[in-house]
Amino acid sequence: MALEFKDATFESDVKEGNGLTLVDFWAEWCGPCIALGPTIEALSDEFEGKVNVGKLNVDQNPETAQKFGIRNIPTILLLKDGEIVERLVGAQPKQAFVEAINKHL
Repeated sequence: MALEFKDATFESDVKEGNGLTLVDFWAEWCGPCIALGPTIEALSDEFEGKVNVGKLNVDQNPETAQKFGIRNIPTILLLKDGEIVERLVGAQPKQAFVEAINKHL
């Protein structure tokens, strides 16, 4: 199951979490974000123990979204040891995320 990231704990959840983290920036009113939800859950299951996979609701956590310059959603960031290594914008097929993840593992 995908993690739920929040402004208050984002730094410790992501920066202290060594390795690769996938963050899905989304909102409840965003149709493409909702459509991408099952893909994010599937990635969480597929890469369990290898990649931290989670979601951050931009309406409830605007500070983190602003910090990363999120202007369009869904935006998916891959962070390695807290640093952005990949940015994917828009709903994309699962394979695009798998390839991005594998490139940074």
